Amino acid sequence: MSAYLEALSVGYRVGGIVLAKDVTVSLSGGRVTVIVGPNGAGKSTLVKLLSGEFATATGHVRYGGEDVRSIPPWRLACLRAVLPQASRLTFPFTAGEIVRIGLDGIGRGLSRADRAAMASRALEEADVAHLAGRMYQSLSGGEQQRTQFARILAQLAAGRTIAERQVLILDEPIASLDLKHQLSLLEAARRLAADGVAVLAVLHDLNLAAAFADDLLVMSQGRAVARGAPRDVVTDSMIAEVFGVDLTVGSAPTDMPFVLPRRR
Repeated sequence: MSAYLEALSVGYRVGGIVLAKDVTVSLSGGRVTVIVGPNGAGKSTLVKLLSGEFATATGHVRYGGEDVRSIPPWRLACLRAVLPQASRLTFPFTAGEIVRIGLDGIGRGLSRADRAAMASRALEEADVAHLAGRMYQSLSGGEQQRTQFARILAQLAAGRTIAERQVLILDEPIASLDLKHQLSLLEAARRLAADGVAVLAVLHDLNLAAAFADDLLVMSQGRAVARGAPRDVVTDSMIAEVFGVDLTVGSAPTDMPFVLPRRR
């Protein structure tokens, strides 16, 4: 079966500055891929290339074998949903209205009641149902991010009426969340993967990346420098070379890697 999303030797530059170079990624349904790397490694640039927000300078991005540039926006919205690092909004919308935006113009054969039910389920899953009537600007940063995640969940639900092979792209989705909601969002992403969605997430916490990823992709200076299962990728040498810090990688009873600082 072909990949849901495939990037072949993609590159991107602004002026003379190379932000991504010769990166190849393949995402399949049912798996969670996590991108890690230091600031400026090219993680968010790669996300924008994969989502179609940026046009590649080199290489190609394909969804189901079809070039992302040739896919109409309405169908691309059914194929993939993107949660950016931050979402700014100046219009006076409630949290519930934001979630319903994720349903606008997406899907086929959905009644008003169907869409209302999808929005309600998304609000519940993101733990913002109690905030549905609140103005978006009055919410905390974490509450806003959870509202945007609910919008993404609603979008995927509606898009599933057209596209069976979907991709969820999360760019640092938990940066503004408390511990409970960090775990809740990542667990929701894993449930989506279990339902057949291909999930890609950018994370900074190596422990959470190791815990939730099936595959890790390590970025450094715009390149993919390592990829594979967490236990194979998270090593002392990789952390020293890529992140420039002296950390010790241990192994939990589950054989899942974890990272601890080494006393100097």
